[in-house]
Amino acid sequence: MVKAIRMETPRGPEVRFTFDGAPITGHTGETLAAALLAAGIPAFGITRQGQPRLPFCNMGTRFDCAVRVDGHPLVRACLTDVREGMDVRAQEGS
Repeated sequence: MVKAIRMETPRGPEVRFTFDGAPITGHTGETLAAALLAAGIPAFGITRQGQPRLPFCNMGTRFDCAVRVDGHPLVRACLTDVREGMDVRAQEGS
C-alpha cells in the first residue's frame, strides 16, 4: 500500500473574516472555499432539499460552494479569494 505524503506549502499572510458571525483566519492567495475547509467548516449552507452544501468541482462550474459575501448572494467560494474583513454567510436554499 502506498502512503500519501503531505507536502509543506508556504502560505501567504493571515487575513481575518467571518463566517456566519464566527471569526475565521485564512491566508492571502487562498480561495474562500480552501480557507473555510481548512477552518473545519462542515457545510457552506443547505440546499432546498436539506442537504449540506460543500465544494464539488472546485473549479467554478457548479454552485455547490455558493455563499453570501458582503450581502451578495450566490458567490462561488471556490473562485473567490479571501480578503481581510469579508462577511461570509451560509447560502440557504439555492
